[in-house]
Amino acid sequence: MTMKIELTPQQKDAQTAFREFVNDEIIPYADWCDREEHTPPNLIQKLAEKEYLGALIPTEFGGSNLDPIAYGLLNEEIGRGCSSLRSLLTVHSMVARAVLKWGSRSQKEYWLPKLATGEVIAAFALSEPHVGSDAKSIETTAKLADNSYVLNGQKKWITYGQIADVFLVFAVCEGQYCAFLVEKDRPGLAIKSISVMVGVKASMLAELHLDDCVIPSDNLVGKPGFGFAYVASSALDWGRYSVAWGCVGIARACLEASLKYTDARQQFNVYLKEHQLIRQMISEAIANIKAARLLCYQAGYLKQVGDPKSIQETSIAKYFASVIANKVASDAVQIHGGNGCSSEYSVQRYWRDAKIMEIIEGSTQIQQITIADYGYQEFLNNDHR
Repeated sequence: MTMKIELTPQQKDAQTAFREFVNDEIIPYADWCDREEHTPPNLIQKLAEKEYLGALIPTEFGGSNLDPIAYGLLNEEIGRGCSSLRSLLTVHSMVARAVLKWGSRSQKEYWLPKLATGEVIAAFALSEPHVGSDAKSIETTAKLADNSYVLNGQKKWITYGQIADVFLVFAVCEGQYCAFLVEKDRPGLAIKSISVMVGVKASMLAELHLDDCVIPSDNLVGKPGFGFAYVASSALDWGRYSVAWGCVGIARACLEASLKYTDARQQFNVYLKEHQLIRQMISEAIANIKAARLLCYQAGYLKQVGDPKSIQETSIAKYFASVIANKVASDAVQIHGGNGCSSEYSVQRYWRDAKIMEIIEGSTQIQQITIADYGYQEFLNNDHR
């Protein structure tokens, strides 16, 4: 009896379509976007036209309702082309999933069709100036007054916050963590651009300043107290899954660039690909990419069948894929030598973007803590699968 891991015909067709879209519409402009720290609106519109912004939204709300594996393949391909644009898909989908799972019927009917078509761009607002990994220490507050909530505080590092139409904002209300949908034009909300970052430079980061920002009580997502343990945690799980696949994409882009470069460049009258130490780096990249992709497949499969272990397996995939993306990207720059440090070659962008992947959606160290806890539970219970 054998075990076979193989994509369905539908997933293979989707993968081909994703790859062609990235090759034609993203890769030719990715370095420009990085230099300008900007994502052109027409590029986002093309994502919307392909229904990629509605990837995790059911068809009843106008989405394309991709299965988890197909969604992962989409993130891999877009990550191969431009990590910044992949991060838009990540946060937009995180908010969509939060509304789908925890939102009221009226919230779903109003927001999901708009999110699916890209009429509305969503951003995820959890991090703060003084709060990163320790998300339970958020300082933003919400106070119930009549039939409204009054929000005060700051959010930082908000991906695509410069252009988002609605934010999923997390705050503490009477000691309980809550999640709120806050439209960009709400009085009391000020948005400040963040620039000159090391990586994912086209992701148009922003700070949010909430100063007596009043929103209707209907904008509460889920129940009071659901904000962190339910709304944020489930959204972050999908965020980690997206990033893990995106890291496979970065590593693939580095490998493809290195294969092309070493096949064309000579040193000491020998093509680089013939040097043993170069071949060592190439072989390690190939093995690590395959291993990371298999971890992503495992996490995606468990999501598809509704296995609760998918959360832990997603952490493992995110941890490993982000670490190997950094290794493969570093080796790619080394292989390219001085050219690898030049803006004329994309590997320097992959290298910078890969570093960010070890920080966002739970740092490498946070994933290690989570994985260790998981390991003690699994192995001490004699479950070695």
